Amino acid sequence: MVSTPDEHQAYRGSATHEVTNQAPPLTPYDASDDTALLEGLRREGAGWAEEDLRRLGRQAGSAQVREWADLANRHEPELRTHDRYGNRVDEVEFHPSWHHLMRTAVAEGLAASPWADDRPGAHVARSAGGLVWGHTEAGHGCPTSMTYAAVPALRTQPELAKLYEPLLTSREYDPVLREPTEKRGLLAGMGMTEKQGGSDVRTNTTTATPTAEPGVYTLRGHKWFTSAPMCDVFLVLAQAPGGLSCFLVPRVLPDGTRNTFRIQRLKDKLGNRSNASSEPEFDGTVAWLVGPEGQGVKTIIEMVNCTRLDCVMMSAALMRTTLVEAGHHARHRSAFGARLVDQPLMRNVLADLALESEAATTLTLRLAGAADRAIRGDEGEAAFRRIATAVGKYWVTKRGPAFTAEALECLGGNGYVEDSGMPRHYREAPLLSIWEGSGNVNALDVLRALSREPDTAEALFGELDLARGADARLDGAVTRLRTGLSEASQTTARRLVEQMALTLQASLLVRHAPPAVADAFCATRLGGDWGHAFGTLPRTAGLAAIVERALPGGGTGAGAG
Repeated sequence: MVSTPDEHQAYRGSATHEVTNQAPPLTPYDASDDTALLEGLRREGAGWAEEDLRRLGRQAGSAQVREWADLANRHEPELRTHDRYGNRVDEVEFHPSWHHLMRTAVAEGLAASPWADDRPGAHVARSAGGLVWGHTEAGHGCPTSMTYAAVPALRTQPELAKLYEPLLTSREYDPVLREPTEKRGLLAGMGMTEKQGGSDVRTNTTTATPTAEPGVYTLRGHKWFTSAPMCDVFLVLAQAPGGLSCFLVPRVLPDGTRNTFRIQRLKDKLGNRSNASSEPEFDGTVAWLVGPEGQGVKTIIEMVNCTRLDCVMMSAALMRTTLVEAGHHARHRSAFGARLVDQPLMRNVLADLALESEAATTLTLRLAGAADRAIRGDEGEAAFRRIATAVGKYWVTKRGPAFTAEALECLGGNGYVEDSGMPRHYREAPLLSIWEGSGNVNALDVLRALSREPDTAEALFGELDLARGADARLDGAVTRLRTGLSEASQTTARRLVEQMALTLQASLLVRHAPPAVADAFCATRLGGDWGHAFGTLPRTAGLAAIVERALPGGGTGAGAG
């Protein structure tokens, strides 16, 4: 339970001592009170969504929603394979708090609704909403992300898109399992990986056998990591006679009967525990072909771009959430005669975290802007998006676990106990680097783009050239990057992609962030004036200005939280 301020005051006493020097509850707070976020929203063409974003931010930071997040994670989903009569049902039951979170997320346009919105910036507004609503809990972001990503893949089969897209883009959450076209709104999941291959989906063994009805197949096989099994439809890869192909699998068939979707078990995961992840088996499972037979990977490429963007966004949201928690604690906790936020070393840590968080947020919104414009036909932005999304997915999600651990440490022992919420954030952080291709997969994908699509490198350097001459360290990094591309290999792929990410983040901050932020980022991430842990910014960094910009409410004084 999340205590109210009054309850917090009521329990300050103890039989042996008076409880003092504790930070008050953070709630209620405004999760959209983030200068870098709001500036990016306007810059990337979605300023029209600011009022809704601020309303969502207040809701995300409310005591009620934080309680939903806590309850959804403490009361994990439960698998029910059979009903009381012995009939196979394969259903997963969730705590009501999960449904409250899902209903809000779908209603606020965080699933597939941007595909039905003609306004420029609609996809940016969705990513900004994810950065804000991500302050709640991460598990329910999985089905909303998959639903968002399913639409462009489904459009490769127009007759299926005509039937299902209006329901996928609906803002109504309808969790009851029944025939899809009878529902007010749908959610989509994905079944790609298998035990023997993981990310190497071409080794999949699930077979797809054509039926007498054109475009309809039956599947036999298994999937290893299928999250949100209570979604209404799934995009699944299977081996058809013509090769690996993509299929649409509904949980309920048009005649109202259950499709064969046997859930063997739910995963016992490190984090993301509010969300059910399953191992389903198919045996005569009815499926509809999506895209040409034998071109399954090509069909899901656009879907991958969408889910990778969401991995960047969710990791940036996690960084921002834990930074806010750490900053709030430091503003109200005193040690060695001064508040933590006024201690130079703690301020260095918070400023360093703030730099990382702003760089992640700014890159997320730039990627969302590229996606929005690419979807509307901008070929230059499409090329930039192709490479920059993979670069961002590799780097931002890699920074998440170290960032979250440092933010947790700002609370000391208070952060190590479950009541603080920080352990849940810490357990969540590694997932985003694993989901939709681990670090190696994304690094290799960058190499693949560079070799097969030369326009992607041109688009990246075109973006970097927009900041040319503004900072000598950045100019030097761009020069080194050009050299690095000519020497790219699998062995050095991670090093190269890291360099690409830092140079891109620095160029965005040089163009759009205050001098204190841009200078400190370039000095440390590009200039080498940095240690190997957070909190090692140089003496010349404008720590106070960086922290003041980052923390909600501005300033570092008492009561600013």
